[in-house]
Amino acid sequence: MPLYDHFHGPIFPDHKWPSFRSQWSGCIAADLNRRLSRRFLAECPYYPGSSVSADVAEIDRGPANGSRNGHPAEAGGGGVALAAEVYAPPAATVSAPAVFPDECMVEVREFDEGRRLLAVVELVSSANKKEAGERNQFAGKCMSYLNRGIGLVVIDVVTERHANLHNLLVELAGHDPATTMAGDPPTYCVAYRPVSRKGDAFFDQWHHPLAVGSALPTVPLYLKGYGCVRLDLEATYAEACERSRIP
Repeated sequence: MPLYDHFHGPIFPDHKWPSFRSQWSGCIAADLNRRLSRRFLAECPYYPGSSVSADVAEIDRGPANGSRNGHPAEAGGGGVALAAEVYAPPAATVSAPAVFPDECMVEVREFDEGRRLLAVVELVSSANKKEAGERNQFAGKCMSYLNRGIGLVVIDVVTERHANLHNLLVELAGHDPATTMAGDPPTYCVAYRPVSRKGDAFFDQWHHPLAVGSALPTVPLYLKGYGCVRLDLEATYAEACERSRIP
């Protein structure tokens, strides 16, 4: 199954990337769950970005009788009294824009250890590559996974923006520039395995530049404390295309 351009013709705009990205992540999770033991669970949590707001605000009013923890509610308001005096702060020094792109990923967790997070597969969105703030936020999130020893795979098939987020991650982490991808390919897949050698921390990396019309690779997905499993991007992509009726 050749990789399609999900941001230009011929399948765009009939097949939108956000919908396909969700379908592909579901196929990846299903494939991992078919092959992993029941000790593990691959799932696709969705984290809405700043475009989602609350149309109805929910307020905790306590039990139905208007009391909470044995204390009556404030008269007239029906809400819960604050434990301390309300403080009105001075004007903020500055207000910075909040950047919260939608996130689509696959997480692998371990049931027996309180659903401990072992590995993450990140499917890059167009918003992740839009501005410096979004790019830095994505790279920082990836670094936080690796610093905790969590395995990571980043899949970037976004063709409408050309930033290479792996190379940005290397730059922000202060790693050897030799670990960047030559030529800053805009579409790529990188697998990361955090390891320790002689007391020093390293991130083993597998680089795969991707091209529209070419097949997708199979890459290692490291599960923290357990080693690597195969992540078959070609098979899961083909399944997602079939489910999405592409072409």
